[in-house]
Amino acid sequence: MSLRMILRILGMLLMLFSLTMMPPVLISLLFGDGQWDAFAVAIGITVLTGLAMFLPNRRARKELRTRDGFLIAALFWSVLALFGSLPLMLTGESALSITDAVFESFSGLTTTGATVITGIEYLPESIRFYRQQLQWLGGMGIVVLAVAILPTLGVGGMALYRTEIPGPLKDSKLTPRITETAKALWYIYASLTVACMLAYMAAGMNWFDALGHSFSTVAIGGFSTYDASIGHFDSAVIEMICVFFLIVSAVSFSLHFVAWRERRLTHYFQDPEAHFLLLFLLGLSVITVVSLWLTNTYDTERGLRHGIFMVVSVATTAGFGVANFSIWPGALPFLLFMAAFVGGCSGSTGGGMKVIRIILIIKQGMREVMRLIHPNAVIAVKVGKVSVPDGIAQAVWGFFSVFVMLFFLMLVGVMATGVDQVTAWSTVASALNNLGPALGDASRNYGELPTLAKWILVMAMLLGRLEIFTVLVLFTPAFWRR
Repeated sequence: MSLRMILRILGMLLMLFSLTMMPPVLISLLFGDGQWDAFAVAIGITVLTGLAMFLPNRRARKELRTRDGFLIAALFWSVLALFGSLPLMLTGESALSITDAVFESFSGLTTTGATVITGIEYLPESIRFYRQQLQWLGGMGIVVLAVAILPTLGVGGMALYRTEIPGPLKDSKLTPRITETAKALWYIYASLTVACMLAYMAAGMNWFDALGHSFSTVAIGGFSTYDASIGHFDSAVIEMICVFFLIVSAVSFSLHFVAWRERRLTHYFQDPEAHFLLLFLLGLSVITVVSLWLTNTYDTERGLRHGIFMVVSVATTAGFGVANFSIWPGALPFLLFMAAFVGGCSGSTGGGMKVIRIILIIKQGMREVMRLIHPNAVIAVKVGKVSVPDGIAQAVWGFFSVFVMLFFLMLVGVMATGVDQVTAWSTVASALNNLGPALGDASRNYGELPTLAKWILVMAMLLGRLEIFTVLVLFTPAFWRR
């Protein structure tokens, strides 16, 4: 393992990350909120730390191995999120404690959207902007990591998209070089953000709210510049714009790349993962809207608007809100939470276990039923018209097993801090799926949770964002052996 190379890379990342704190400085000066100095101090600390890592190792030149990639991927989010919490701790009257600042920063960069803050609309504009920007940067980092980096390490949802799986990818990368892939993805991501912002402005948002919400919409993050989230605007047009861009962002960015490069849209309807996601959202929306109508929870228009919006928001793991779905009748709150386990497509900014894994789990379950009926039959698991190798099928079951075990371990850990069962399971599910909203005592925000519970949830956010194995491999003795 090349420790000097890793420190060199982290140093460069920190120095680059410090540049992302410049826009909040400009916002602070523009609105005169008096918080520019907090960001200036945070920039100074981040730059100096980056230099301390980079300068002693600047001449380190060595080819990185797979194990180096795992460590860099885990440290990338951990280190940047820790330094990203600095401005939140330094902003005078609105400053957060260390625990709350780290929680908010991790929630932003992992695009979870869980918050410990109340009275968001009364915060300084620079802080409101900074929270939204954290999600946008995290969302882009996720796409690049999922599409360009994790497949080269042999993990992650996109590793399933090899030549055996139908879809636009016939290799683990969209272009021959990772740097070219990352650049192409940046163009697409930025273009979607601009389009989303312009649509929000056309629907009546001011430029500040439109920019902030476009950041968190395309990132499928869920942070808002208001406590009431999208519900603050009470606009059907804004809600439908949000739904559209959430669905677009929940689809694999590799499909957007093909659409951009080849100027065609037919591949969206041919991709099994995108097809499943759209049918899943449609079916869940019908169930939710009809249930809201039958129980007289809302009138016809509100039931349709709130039902569709909350289904898409929760199922794609965005977590925006127009209504408090935790008080909806019957099994609807639980049903929506379970939908978040499905999440977005591989290579999207969505969280959850990823659609492709759910497809394979369902198909493998169906195969086992058929084997009971026909014990001697050779039955292949197919996605589209192509058979999936048993190695991929086993990897999916391995991921699912570890996911469930970690969920229960962290559930017990959070309950051990004194949190009730409903609050505990919903917050752990929300953090592990990078969703945001929760039930019980955390239905409004996470501020009242015990300190230890918040740190457990921070780990859950990181595990969920990095596809679990990328983090767990660091805790195996074999990883550290020469």
